[in-house]
Amino acid sequence: MLEINPIHHLKATVSVPGSKSYTQRALVTAALAAGTSRLRNALFSEDTEYLMTVLRDLGAGIRVEGNELIITGTGGRIAAPKKEVFVGNNGTALRFLTALASLGTGNYIVTGEPRLCERPVLPLIEALQSLGVAVHTRDGKGYPPVRIDASGLRGGQVAFRDADSSQYISALLLSAPYAGGDVSVRLEGRTVSQPYIDMTIEVMRVFGVIVASEGDRHYHVPGKQCYEGREYAVDGDASSASYFFLAAALCRGSVTVMKMNPLSCQGDLRLLDFLEQLGCTVRRGESWIEITGHELPEGEYHFDMGDMPDMAPTMAVLSAFRPGRTVIGNCAHLRIKESDRIASLVTELNRIGVGARETPDGLVIDGGRPRGAQIETYNDHRIAMSFAVAGLAAPGMRIANELCVNKSFPGFWDALGTLR
Repeated sequence: MLEINPIHHLKATVSVPGSKSYTQRALVTAALAAGTSRLRNALFSEDTEYLMTVLRDLGAGIRVEGNELIITGTGGRIAAPKKEVFVGNNGTALRFLTALASLGTGNYIVTGEPRLCERPVLPLIEALQSLGVAVHTRDGKGYPPVRIDASGLRGGQVAFRDADSSQYISALLLSAPYAGGDVSVRLEGRTVSQPYIDMTIEVMRVFGVIVASEGDRHYHVPGKQCYEGREYAVDGDASSASYFFLAAALCRGSVTVMKMNPLSCQGDLRLLDFLEQLGCTVRRGESWIEITGHELPEGEYHFDMGDMPDMAPTMAVLSAFRPGRTVIGNCAHLRIKESDRIASLVTELNRIGVGARETPDGLVIDGGRPRGAQIETYNDHRIAMSFAVAGLAAPGMRIANELCVNKSFPGFWDALGTLR
């Protein structure tokens, strides 16, 4: 249990680690590549450690040199470990590795913690089956563990309709260059978290693979390609930066976040647009972003979180301190994250004296004067970090299971301390 002490005057500079999303995509492409890659500013966290362990089991050489990763790729020749591969509660790794294992020969089982085994993977399984992969879940209902009886990935056409996670699409795209033929992916209906698909394609192209796209609805990857090893610098993590943006807004102070590329493809940087709507001043440099908070405006605001669902906890906490109603929508897929984040947020907002209720695709918050309370984090790093920042403005906030932040940001508590 960790109690947060309020800050009465905030002017600080912090640095954030490398992007978890970019690090995991770069790890997969480098592991599949021919030759050696060097990843600079990669994130070292619980999630990325799980992924690195499995990629080593699949034949990649990965070693740490200072704060860099040196990866000797497999050239697409995937080993078959004689054991289940365990990825904790890393949903991204689950989906990426399910597709990656299909490139090998032999039997693979991908599993994780109990919460991971409640997170769906059926749309990806059906897509892989349509490309000739013998893959199924142990329960037969589309939830891990996942078993892949691999003999390679053939080419073909795949359609995802109303996908509740962009990770299904990214997983297939990352492995598609090693298919026996071309792979075409068409998106139909609603697609969430589009910026994450854009990030995937960006990394694939950096590592030398051709990806043709027709807007954001159709992607074509020629088969029998190979990623090429290279040096790659990972952008700073926009999701991690968001908590310091939030601190500036709540404390009406100023925070400069270093190691941030303002032009990064990370969708979570769109949070800055919302903060400007709510009266914050945003300044951008070549490798930094500065936020200065001012009095939050009253009235009713609606925010669409479809492209940046991880920012919903940040926006929810900010909304708790704003006098007025906030509708956070288009994020029903938050229910399949590390926790049911919609239910978790509503419960904890109510606990700190803020009116909040669930909607089918988000939540409604009637802001006011939050009070301190003991926060249940549901083993969800984003709940922990968001409500920790709330404690900078509301005395008496206590965070249970504070080490759950290690999933994405092991240095969070030290970074939060530098704000003082």
